[in-house]
Amino acid sequence: MTNTRLAAAFERRPAFMPYFPIGYPTPDISLDVIEALARGGADLIEVGLSFSDPLADGPVVQRATQIALQQGTTVAKCLAAVAELRRRGVTIPLVLMGYYNPLLAYGLPRLAAEAAQAGADGFIVPDLPPEEAGELEAALASAPRPLPLVRFIAPTTTPERVPVITAGAQGFIYVVSLTGVTGVRAALPAGLAEFIGRVRALTNSQVPLAVGFGIATPEQGRTVGALADGIIVGSAVVKAVGAAADPVRAAEELARAFRAALEPLRQPA
Repeated sequence: MTNTRLAAAFERRPAFMPYFPIGYPTPDISLDVIEALARGGADLIEVGLSFSDPLADGPVVQRATQIALQQGTTVAKCLAAVAELRRRGVTIPLVLMGYYNPLLAYGLPRLAAEAAQAGADGFIVPDLPPEEAGELEAALASAPRPLPLVRFIAPTTTPERVPVITAGAQGFIYVVSLTGVTGVRAALPAGLAEFIGRVRALTNSQVPLAVGFGIATPEQGRTVGALADGIIVGSAVVKAVGAAADPVRAAEELARAFRAALEPLRQPA
């Protein structure tokens, strides 16, 4: 199963993938922000589906997703938001990031069908290990337009487990740069280059490696981009938008800054 939009996003690597949750700071502004991120040069976007117990997220993203929930954000409204973004002309991949409980409660076949119809390009579910993902993967594979479920590798992943996770991986592999939760960090983790190198040596997949957690600045993004096929930036985007008098402009400017930092590294199409 190949998602052509996702494959195209990684043609000129490293790809830039910001994260932003639907519903923050308001539903309407969140759509405008995601549009601005695309306009500013994002290659693909991780679209957040808020959950009341986001175990992998740090305080910046947790606060944003709690506000989104208070605004009445639901799985159904997030799917409708993706459809609206497509109507507005956003053409880059939109990958839905959410925790498993709300997705399961929504109904996996229904979720997969409606996500495909809305124009989503896959799912990221951080609390769902591969051994327990069969039901969701089957639903996504049976959707009108099959969608990949992105798999994770973390610093705690054993060498023996890496090939197990990467075998049959689709879309891209989310490489978690550090132990702990998401959040802006003053410096990149020590040993990150060696960690990414070990993952590449152990993987039995040609699927791109995208690194997330802790990338705070365009300069850090360039450093990671020289090692990986893509960078994922979440807390820095959410923080910049939340602090701005003009959140839409702030989102576009930040996207342009990260894209400019990566441009010298990008391979010809």
